[in-house]
Amino acid sequence: MDEPICILSGLFVHPIKSCAAVAVSEAMLIETGLDLDRAWMVVDNHGEMLTQRELPRMALIQPQFKGDELVLRAPGMLALHLRLDVAEQPTRVRVWDDVVKAFDMGSLAAQWFTDFLQRPLRLARFDPEQKRLSDSQWTGELQAENAFSDGYPLLVANEASLGDLNARLKARNAEAVTMHRFRPNLVLSGLQAFDEDHVRSIQIDTEEGPVVLRLVKPCTRCSVPNVDPLTAETGHEPGDTLAGFRADARVKGGITFGINAVVVEGLEHVLRVGQRAQVQFDF
Repeated sequence: MDEPICILSGLFVHPIKSCAAVAVSEAMLIETGLDLDRAWMVVDNHGEMLTQRELPRMALIQPQFKGDELVLRAPGMLALHLRLDVAEQPTRVRVWDDVVKAFDMGSLAAQWFTDFLQRPLRLARFDPEQKRLSDSQWTGELQAENAFSDGYPLLVANEASLGDLNARLKARNAEAVTMHRFRPNLVLSGLQAFDEDHVRSIQIDTEEGPVVLRLVKPCTRCSVPNVDPLTAETGHEPGDTLAGFRADARVKGGITFGINAVVVEGLEHVLRVGQRAQVQFDF
């Protein structure tokens, strides 16, 4: 197969794990992925992670970067302003099986999340001194760092794959879905549907030089794509449709959409929507 030139057609930062995305025109690449991606996480009073799996209304929390603040808005709530350069008391929190160092974001943030999500909650910020590494079974010799992402610094998705899925949904008289359901960081155009399953690496041309990403693990899907990001209502699609054709033996038959990626080269380079990307296939 030829190695096509693609376009970086979308960039998304998810500042707070499991809350809405911020579509950005550019983002700096750092050790843990895109700068400020999954830098914050909602936890209970014991420091345990909470996501849309338990609290679908998290999808309605809309972050926005404004100057030196992260501004959060949600239905029926006054805006919450968080300074990007401020963290409060050191704490420890659990993200999946990892207990990591973090900073508690204080009583005002805790009350805001508690009021909106109707259970006692706090907001934590990842401690950048913490080294939380991806599974070396998939990354090999590369030590890929993460903040509060599920397990890998970046998630790459393909516009054509979403188009294929929406055609299948239409055939089942189900509504089309947007890419927001799948919470990617990078979206590519110019590939065929599900070509990303066979991509080994991506090189993106930036002003500072090349960014090289290695695609290491298909992204298995839980219930979160079944949460409507506009209403927080939970249904059965697109999960049921994906289950009919996206079981992947590489992840023990898990249902997949998108590919997890790690950074090989290009830290502190700036990714921008519209940049050219060349892919290398693994066959």
